[in-house]
Amino acid sequence: QVQLVESGGGLVQPGGSLRLSCVTSGFIFRGNSMNWFRQPPGKQLELVATISSGGFTTYVDSVEGRFTISRDNGKSTVYLQMNSLKPEDTAVYYCNAPNVPSAAQFGSWGQGTQVTVST
Repeated sequence: QVQLVESGGGLVQPGGSLRLSCVTSGFIFRGNSMNWFRQPPGKQLELVATISSGGFTTYVDSVEGRFTISRDNGKSTVYLQMNSLKPEDTAVYYCNAPNVPSAAQFGSWGQGTQVTVST
């Protein structure tokens, strides 16, 4: 059974940092690219960052230089280090394995973790 479980969200002040984790199981993690998406309140889902099976990374422009995606194949876990957080980073963040089939569209998904950036 495929599982993706996010953690690490919470309330943080502007300029602060959070580290999200997504622990996976049920598929060959090391052979798969992984994504972090986010959905701000009332807005559409947005791809934030991608890491390939070989460790190549890409980011949406709005987080370039502030966020870092990484992976630990030994722990089947993908991370999103978020620094210099802004109120506009407030969203539910989802971990996604785009090439791992599920009943959902676009691969397999975690349940999401809320990130709120506010004073």
